[in-house]
Amino acid sequence: MNKKEIALLACDELEKLYPDALCSLNYSEPYELMIAARLSAQCTDARVNIVTETLFKKYPDLQSFANADLNQLEQDIKPCGFYKTKAKSIKLMANQIINDFNGQLPDTMDKLLTLSGIGRKTANLIMGDIWKKPAIVTDTHFIRITGRLGLTSNKEPAKVEKDLIPLIPPERSSDFCHRIVLFGREYCKARKPLCDKCPLNYFCKYN
Repeated sequence: MNKKEIALLACDELEKLYPDALCSLNYSEPYELMIAARLSAQCTDARVNIVTETLFKKYPDLQSFANADLNQLEQDIKPCGFYKTKAKSIKLMANQIINDFNGQLPDTMDKLLTLSGIGRKTANLIMGDIWKKPAIVTDTHFIRITGRLGLTSNKEPAKVEKDLIPLIPPERSSDFCHRIVLFGREYCKARKPLCDKCPLNYFCKYN
């Protein structure tokens, strides 16, 4: 099988396995996803969800993040790690969205990348989940699993994204990324993948 055939099989199997492809970060408003994604850098989604449950009540809108006392915001997000850098970028990005984009999240990659602390991974997450556009979110699960499937030999997120764009149907790309995360946690773990139980083992290069 070629890479395109493997990618389509992976899409099909993961869709059967996880029919409800949902983002693992909890949010109600588009800007909340952006903030949660910023907090998730070097932190588990589970911990981020614990922190944001309180955080989004304390700061109920974008303006409240823009006006936040920086020292207090640092303490509010401290459990997520790298809290000084994250607090500074969250406050700045809130101001950027209000001042530069009339309070609305941008809907293009180029504009999203102008926001403080937002890289391609988070920008792709927003493009897929908020704007329902094609998106390849290259988190650690995605890089590990697409490598094991033989879809890419790269480890750098931007290169992995470039390799996968022609392989995954655009309309399935965002959901595929969410399913990869669930699959990585349940089957294709970093240290001890459950290859003998894996529903993808009949075409996986790693197995």
